[in-house]
Amino acid sequence: MASNEQKFPPQSQQTQPGKEHVMDPTPQSILPDYKPSNKLQGKVALVTGGDSGIGRAVCISFAKEGATVAFTYVKGQEDKDKDDTLQMLLQFQTANAKEPMAIASDIGYDENCKQVIDIVVKEYGRIDILVNNAAEQHMTKSLDDITEQRLERVFKTNIFSHFYLVKHAVKHMEEGSSIINSTSVNAYSGNPMTLDYTATKGAIVAFTRALALHLVSNGIRVNAVAPGPVWTPLQPASMPSEMIQNLGSDVPMNRAAQPAEIAPCYVFLASLQDSCYFTGQVLHPNGGMIVNA
Repeated sequence: MASNEQKFPPQSQQTQPGKEHVMDPTPQSILPDYKPSNKLQGKVALVTGGDSGIGRAVCISFAKEGATVAFTYVKGQEDKDKDDTLQMLLQFQTANAKEPMAIASDIGYDENCKQVIDIVVKEYGRIDILVNNAAEQHMTKSLDDITEQRLERVFKTNIFSHFYLVKHAVKHMEEGSSIINSTSVNAYSGNPMTLDYTATKGAIVAFTRALALHLVSNGIRVNAVAPGPVWTPLQPASMPSEMIQNLGSDVPMNRAAQPAEIAPCYVFLASLQDSCYFTGQVLHPNGGMIVNA
């Protein structure tokens, strides 16, 4: 997509997680000129928060590249988006891939994460690619906004789940497997409006680097993606409607990304043939923002 100004209609959602099917315009999950080349043929991938946003785009790209895809979602709040994503995955399912699967779970808890991994392994036999992507975000006007309950909730969703899922998944991952964590440009630039969210994203960067060294002898690569502003349900679910209009206007490309523009980073890091010498690294699709880290 070209580098040009983009405005979104003012809108907001009153609950989290956000819902993609009510957004205007609908986020773009597929790049029309994307040409798959069987980079992930025969692989089994698990993507958290795969029902919408970046997670949905990653799931679709993985499916187009030949992977069997499972994803998590929040039951009762993301059912419609989950159904839409499953239909898209079935549309792009390749001949050798197994049918995709959606798993309802609150992944902020260890036992729930173990159940998710057990379900995937029972159905598909193993896990080759784990994408820790699910996250929540809240606006912060004052430190007093961050209650103990909210802080615990944000950390449970955004970083505790990474630890829990990795702990249980690595038992079923072989040499050549890949773990990809979703962090954010906020971890590098800082964001005073999302203090707790930004703190978790910084933790994800450190976790990625340490985990890469921890698992290097197992032949499991661990990397991350740090997007800039992206048009996903996280935005209207956490921002005032007037802020939505100018989403992405502060980056050099003067616009927010579409999820489909971020997903190829995950394909690259998941593909052993493309990124076999990458571990402990972070890719920065952020519209031209300079990251000195």
